Amino acid sequence: MRRSERKIERIINYRRVLIKLERAGETNIFSHQLSALTNATPAQIRRDLMEMDTSGSPAHGYVVKDLIKSINNYIGADKEQVAIIGLGNLGKAITNYVNGSSENLKIVAGFDIKSEKVNRVVAGCHSYHLQDFEKIAKERGIKTVILTVPVRVAQDVAEQVTKAGVRGILNYAPVNLHLSDDIYVENRDMISAVEKVAYFSDH
Repeated sequence: MRRSERKIERIINYRRVLIKLERAGETNIFSHQLSALTNATPAQIRRDLMEMDTSGSPAHGYVVKDLIKSINNYIGADKEQVAIIGLGNLGKAITNYVNGSSENLKIVAGFDIKSEKVNRVVAGCHSYHLQDFEKIAKERGIKTVILTVPVRVAQDVAEQVTKAGVRGILNYAPVNLHLSDDIYVENRDMISAVEKVAYFSDH
């Protein structure tokens, strides 16, 4: 059974906050303190952490480093291999940001069809021709892909990568992808998002 999207979003948010606390030298935290730094209630946090077989001490709360480890194990953060398809300005910016900011998530391969963007290294990520996707995906165990391709090819590329074993797609192309129900798709239409913000900033 697929876990709740909201629950996974909460847990990922806990980890982001906990990593910052660990870097700041914090060793322990109580659920009400974590609640103040996230959008979850103390009771919701305790339920989420109990599901990961993690418990705190009434006197000392939770151990920050142990919580981070439990969350990583729960969501498989140390196992996931991610690829990006489309190495234009947006694709390169995302690769640089992710590989320069995240300790738990790395883009391990990039793909494009333009010869000038192939056989290069971007933010430590080697780029390949899209025709080699299936071979590289199998070698690297890639199950997650970020799409930053033009609208006209987004559906075809999505179908190509899912046939090669990809089960999750973060889609930046402003188009709805039509894929089987067992493929998880998260859409990031930046134009619509900016238009929404612009609307509410004016009303």
